[in-house]
Amino acid sequence: MDMAWQRFRAAAILLARSGTVKERLQAAYRLELAHLDVDSLPDELRDDFMQVRASLTREKPLRGEDSVSATIRKLSTQEADDIAGSLMDIFSRMTGVVEFVPARGATSTLSTITPQATAQVIPLFAIAAEG
Repeated sequence: MDMAWQRFRAAAILLARSGTVKERLQAAYRLELAHLDVDSLPDELRDDFMQVRASLTREKPLRGEDSVSATIRKLSTQEADDIAGSLMDIFSRMTGVVEFVPARGATSTLSTITPQATAQVIPLFAIAAEG
């Protein structure tokens, strides 16, 4: 699973970069996940990844493109966003984060989640005001 985790981590970094969601999704999938061996994933994640793979290769390509390019070209922004969210959900489950919290106002169908550990935040302005 280490190689699969590394691939998903690299894909997550690509998804977090600038560009349109379609550009980022295509880069993450094509560069990191397209050739990932499904058997390298934990059993509980295989079906979810296979669904993502199927949703990114479902369109018949035009001359000079492959099924991934054809599918991404035809995806709506919302569909691309949902698929990217699914990839992040798989990655979060691989890393041990139990749940994924979508951004405020997001319409994601992912479950509401909290990470396993929470960092303590100390407001520095309060400390400065005391001195």
